[in-house]
Amino acid sequence: MSEPRVFPDLDSFTQAVGEHLGYSDWRTITQEQVNLFADATDDHQWIHVDPERAAGGPFGGPIAHGYLTLSLIPALGKEIYRVDGLRMGINYGVNKVRFPQAVKVGAKIRAGAELAEVKPTAQGTQAVVRWTIEIDGEAKPACVAETVVVMVA
Repeated sequence: MSEPRVFPDLDSFTQAVGEHLGYSDWRTITQEQVNLFADATDDHQWIHVDPERAAGGPFGGPIAHGYLTLSLIPALGKEIYRVDGLRMGINYGVNKVRFPQAVKVGAKIRAGAELAEVKPTAQGTQAVVRWTIEIDGEAKPACVAETVVVMVA
């Protein structure tokens, strides 16, 4: 596993606005992972959970849920960067989410992150991070999104 870029405090993180923060390691999407996500969300559409039927479908096999890909951002993100000295960080929202390319079961994905914006708010410091979830060997990304997090030092 790659070592994340470590920011010793919120001030140093703020100074990185406009910078690409790095990439996570590649991780393989498994059928078990897709099935567990289907169970957790009650989304058992055949293109996700029925490999036999999905083999004859539009993607040639089962695919991950788009929201599964999106939900991996926190796990992938901690491989990319960390801000020390925080009391807490909470998700505030997500902007501009798109899923340009389906992730086939067995594909490898990784995240890239760019710090787009940091601003003070009444709740704490709000940061917007632009994410691109790439698929190994594919031209289009699996997901592009901006996450908004509030950090309290």
